[in-house]
Amino acid sequence: MEETQLDILRFVKENDVKFIRMSFCDMFGVQKNIAIMADELPRAFEYGISFDASAIRGFGNVECSDLFLVPDCSSVAILPWRPSHERVMQMFCTVKNPDGTDFEEDSRYILRQAVKRSAKMGYMCRVGTECEFYLTYTDDDGEPLLKPLDRGSYADIAPLDKGEDIRRSICLALESIGIFPESSHHERGAGQNEIDFRYSDVLTAADNFMMFKYLVKSVAAQSGLFASFMPKPFLDDSGNGMHINLSLVRCGKNVFKIGKEHSETAESFIAGILEHISEITAFLNPLTNSYRRLGAFEAPKYITWSHQNRSQLIRIPASRGDFNRMELRSPDPTCNPYIVFALLLHAGLDGIEKNISLMAPCNRNLYESADYIKEQGIASLPDTLYKALEAASDSELVHRVLPENLLRKYLVKKYSEVQRVRQAEDEHAFELKTYFPVL
Repeated sequence: MEETQLDILRFVKENDVKFIRMSFCDMFGVQKNIAIMADELPRAFEYGISFDASAIRGFGNVECSDLFLVPDCSSVAILPWRPSHERVMQMFCTVKNPDGTDFEEDSRYILRQAVKRSAKMGYMCRVGTECEFYLTYTDDDGEPLLKPLDRGSYADIAPLDKGEDIRRSICLALESIGIFPESSHHERGAGQNEIDFRYSDVLTAADNFMMFKYLVKSVAAQSGLFASFMPKPFLDDSGNGMHINLSLVRCGKNVFKIGKEHSETAESFIAGILEHISEITAFLNPLTNSYRRLGAFEAPKYITWSHQNRSQLIRIPASRGDFNRMELRSPDPTCNPYIVFALLLHAGLDGIEKNISLMAPCNRNLYESADYIKEQGIASLPDTLYKALEAASDSELVHRVLPENLLRKYLVKKYSEVQRVRQAEDEHAFELKTYFPVL
């Protein structure tokens, strides 16, 4: 047994840990877990814990349903909202086949392959996310209501902002498990909040995002509230975005310096993402409801970039040194972060390998430039999930990065969702009934 595994076993024994949550996610980024008793952890390290893969979307069928969860020692977290005695520990897992090989349709494996490609090219990708969510009231049975917690707006304070104590609890809980938020504030929408994260390597960032969503919902529920990550629960208010900040490190230095400190590598990385963005939008924005958010309340619609300009798809924030980065503004928090980060990383690395030139920046407010957009022929993101799925189906990049069996299942499921929404008498009401209680 490895020394790190022995260290974890000692920690479990010395800190009264009784339950281990073996966490993973399905192909849509919905977190799942199998809980084991602490005494079973040595077996989990050596052999893995079996589960019924046919019950997990995108994983298997009843004819070949056994897969195994092997805990990743780099992802240990004590759940702070559980009892302080007989404690609960969570670990993200590698999914294995019965013969011990990696299950290639596991989205965490897909991201690890992207990290390997990046490392072979001499780069480490760093990611920081900015995630928005709504806090709403619940009924007497704890079911969520479409009633925002407050009527605050951007950066308001109490009493308009009624979410500051919950954000404080969330940030302290995150910090206690080694996830470090940088800032938090009330967002533009009534009852809407945002928490931003410190940079980390791309795999850790994906794990942290999964933990963040779980923690936010748990802390909100303890306060008798519901936290919603649905992209557009309120048609007349701001949508929930998941802005993704990306930078590259080579030989210990951030190569993402644009402007006065010109970086062709960073520009080609951005150009690669812009070239492929329409093809991967079905994964960045995976619901029909996602497309009600794009193009309003500072959510982007057009395939452009600029310094600082918040109407652009990609903006380069004002920053210095290690904080130089690009910010992608289209994704929303219902995506699978492992698949999204993998696709973005491969797209950017393609741009570097092919030495793609970055288009000129667009420095206009695109929300007020309809004539300019038409004159310049500026391309737009897919405006429906159906169009995004068509682009993904035809994408060489998507077929190269995602296993064909997983991609087929994803497309079949999403096309079915599109059809069900189209058949609904009131499409947004159908989306609310389907997604709001669970997202």
